[in-house]
Amino acid sequence: MLFLRAIAVLALLAAGTAASLHSIGACVGKRSIKGWTLLLLEETKCACDHYTARQKGSEWWNSCPDCYFDGTFCNSPNWHIGGDELNYYCEELCHASSSEAND
Repeated sequence: MLFLRAIAVLALLAAGTAASLHSIGACVGKRSIKGWTLLLLEETKCACDHYTARQKGSEWWNSCPDCYFDGTFCNSPNWHIGGDELNYYCEELCHASSSEAND
């Protein structure tokens, strides 16, 4: 069941993360030859925890009071997740290759 859910959400995440706001994001491993992306659950939780604690200013993406990790993805029903910020947490603080998020 988790595998099917991950496949469905990965289709939503395919557009990338930079320069926009998102409601779902995840840390990912290196992309494979066949185009599959490996979701990194521990790294996603790590990044989501960092984003939940973020208090950097008044811009929408500078805090995420509604962020929560559901066991697979970092979620923000009010679209507080900034792509650049999520990618920073995934890569620099949580040791993932990259991040993906919905549009």
